[in-house]
Amino acid sequence: MDNIVVIDTSVIISALIGNKGPSREVIRRCLKGHLQPIISNALYSEYQEVSKRQNIIDICPLTQDEIQGLLNAFYSISRWVSIHYLWRPNLIDESDNFVIELAIAGNATMIITNNIRDFNNSEISFPELKIVTPEALLKR
Repeated sequence: MDNIVVIDTSVIISALIGNKGPSREVIRRCLKGHLQPIISNALYSEYQEVSKRQNIIDICPLTQDEIQGLLNAFYSISRWVSIHYLWRPNLIDESDNFVIELAIAGNATMIITNNIRDFNNSEISFPELKIVTPEALLKR
């Protein structure tokens, strides 16, 4: 599949807290099989941790059970990837390095994020890997 993607946590959270919008459409496309998301243990843990933050719960129209149900559905269609080689792209936010490493390990064509600037200053270039916002993806 050409549409192997990494869905950044910012997109998952935006989809959870918004009733509609580009992030929700990206998740919908994953669930319908138009995009193949890949996930790792680190990304799974981040999704779980961030979705349980009180400030997210306070603004999310879904109950905790509904949030977990949606995440479980997303996990069930995601391809789990083990990362055996750490590239250390040395992003400004060190905690985002694993997202690029996952994308490279899983042969992803894109990282879909609401935080493009977090991924723009890598010390290692991966020209075949596109960093796009949900809006940009939907315009393709």
